[in-house]
Amino acid sequence: MSNEANLTQELELIHDLIAKKKALDFSSATLKDLEQDLLAHREILSHFVVCRHDLKAVKEEVLFCKADYSVLLQEAKKRKRAAKLGLKEAPSIADDTFSKALEEYREDYSNAKFSKDMFGVTFDESLVQSNTILSVRHLKQFFGTGENKTKAVHDVSFDIKEGECFGLVGESGCGKTTTGRTVIGLYEPTSGAIYYKGFRIAAGDRWNRKEIKWSRIHAREKIRDLTEQYRSDVSDTSSPEELEKLKNDYEAAVKKIQDDLATLIDEQRAIIKKIAYDNKHSSRRLRNEIQMIFQDPIDSLDPRMTVEDIITEGLRIQGSYNHEENRKAVEESLKKVGLIPEYASRYPHEFSGGQRQRIGIARAMVMKPKLLICDEPISALDVSIRAQVLNLLNKLKQEMGLTMIFIAHDLSVVKYFCDRIAVMYFGNMVELATSDELFAHPLHPYTKALLSAIPKPDPLSEKKRIRTVYNPAVVHDYTHEKPSFREILPGHFVLCNSKEEEEYKKEIAALDEKKGGE
Repeated sequence: MSNEANLTQELELIHDLIAKKKALDFSSATLKDLEQDLLAHREILSHFVVCRHDLKAVKEEVLFCKADYSVLLQEAKKRKRAAKLGLKEAPSIADDTFSKALEEYREDYSNAKFSKDMFGVTFDESLVQSNTILSVRHLKQFFGTGENKTKAVHDVSFDIKEGECFGLVGESGCGKTTTGRTVIGLYEPTSGAIYYKGFRIAAGDRWNRKEIKWSRIHAREKIRDLTEQYRSDVSDTSSPEELEKLKNDYEAAVKKIQDDLATLIDEQRAIIKKIAYDNKHSSRRLRNEIQMIFQDPIDSLDPRMTVEDIITEGLRIQGSYNHEENRKAVEESLKKVGLIPEYASRYPHEFSGGQRQRIGIARAMVMKPKLLICDEPISALDVSIRAQVLNLLNKLKQEMGLTMIFIAHDLSVVKYFCDRIAVMYFGNMVELATSDELFAHPLHPYTKALLSAIPKPDPLSEKKRIRTVYNPAVVHDYTHEKPSFREILPGHFVLCNSKEEEEYKKEIAALDEKKGGE
């Protein structure tokens, strides 16, 4: 059966189930009816989530979920009122079956609203099937315009699996932090796309606009060349038949160029329109699942706010105004990061650098993130405190099942903490591999320079350590062939051209042979 037939069948099933749901009595407050209603609702929702193509069905589902939830909320208010009056026959709001049904309806209503908000947003199912939580594709982030334009990030692509810790390393100004800030949404991408849980949450259209601009320029150049050639041929021809043929050929060629240009412009404008739609409908619920720990623990905390206000700020923005619940969430977050709840009433200047960083971690953890971006969380801390913060992050990662992007300068720290490492230089990703593979086979000259900068604890070997300086103008020759991101070994990518690729493969063989001999 074709996909269209399957889709039609799914939609018919959805509408049948919605029709059945209309016939249900939502006013009944008996637990048996609630359970039957809940079962019918689950069946609708399961089919509705799989098939997100009928906007009418989506809107109807939101209305029914809201009606269900409202009925239960009214019942909950009645029970609370009766409990306050001390009526013995009053049913308890804490009744397990009722409270469970109330929570499930709240979740269903939230899911239905989420699906309505995300209706029509670009969705890549292959990312979900491959367990890829974040996919960054051809990301470009430029600042300024014209001659003052700075290419902070240029054509960076990577995927992160769920539960993975992904490291970004490089010198200051290479684009690590900019990449993280663009992923979380602090910057709008200039070009490229960012997918989270299969949904495109951010994209840039600069490439598409440039494609329209340069296509017009090239079309004008082609028409100009054709016109010059046509005039030259006409001046050399006197036969009326040949002149007519030349004229027809010229007009046909010009028309083809114009038609091709119009088709391309329509395609690119449709893509630009789709990008604008996706950016406008980017879900706050998905964005909430991505949190960031900032580099400077001093500047990232408002000195005029208490610790409790700092941590609960995100909760209040998302509509959580219950002071008692927020207070409890603050206490739990502070305990998770090794601080006592009494610190909630203090101000940032009353803490040490390590404690401030823990507060920053608590602020991110209170939002219950799925993806955590750690922007050099230990660079501003003393060496004695770094290990504590790293151990804390490792503990939180295991307890909460977090996926992490860990940004740092120090390759030795990243090796300890990360599953895969990407090396960035001057806005480009120059090498990407697993931690063990990168240290076993460092290929790009810049990666070798970073590794040579790692100090050694042994004074004798430290004296013999050779520091490598990376100069791209000397080590690379890209006059004949530009570099591209190539897979040298399975999972090991390097920015190189064909000549360098062959050299890297020989270098790997030599390294393996040397290790085998030892």
